[in-house]
Amino acid sequence: MKRRVFPTGNLYKGIKMVRKMANVMKILLCEDVEKLGWLGDVVEVKKGYARNYLLPQGLGKIATEVNIKAIADEKAQGAEQRKSEQMRLEDAAKAVEGAEAVVAAKANEQGHLFGSVTARQIATNLREQGFEVPDEAVQLAGHIKEVGTHTVRLKYDEDLSCEVNVVVVAEQAEAGEVEES
Repeated sequence: MKRRVFPTGNLYKGIKMVRKMANVMKILLCEDVEKLGWLGDVVEVKKGYARNYLLPQGLGKIATEVNIKAIADEKAQGAEQRKSEQMRLEDAAKAVEGAEAVVAAKANEQGHLFGSVTARQIATNLREQGFEVPDEAVQLAGHIKEVGTHTVRLKYDEDLSCEVNVVVVAEQAEAGEVEES
C-alpha cells in the first residue's frame, strides 16, 4: 500500500495564499468610509463585506478602469472639501481654546449636584457664546457632579483637540419659591 504524501513547505503555503486571495475583491470607494479609505481609493476587501455592505449601500463599485476614470474628478473635489473642512475645524478649535463655559445646575449646600453636567449643556453654552462646537466634540473624562471649575477636552478630529474650562455654579432658587421649615 502506497503512503499518501501531503504537500508541505512552499507548495502548501502557495495553496493557502490562493485560497485567501480568492476571498478578496478590489473595490473603488464612491464615498469616504471610516477606517477603510477615502473617495476614489481602490481597496481590497473580503467579498462578503463588498457584496453585503459596500455595494448595496452605494459606498463602492467594483474597481474597473472605466469606474476609476469616472471617479477621478470626484476624488479631486473630495480632497478639496476635506482640506477646507480641516481648515474650518482648525479655526474653530483655535477660537474656542481656553474659553470658559458657565453652567448652572441644581446642587445641595455642600456643592454636590443632584444630576450631572452633560456634554450637550457645555456645547450649547459655548454655541451661545458664538463658538462652533458640535455636541459630539465635547469629551467628558467622567461625570461632572461637583460645583467648581473643570477642564474639558473638545475633540474636533482624530488629531485636532483643545481644552476649555467649565465653571459649574449652583442654580439660584427662584424668588417665588418658599422654603418650608
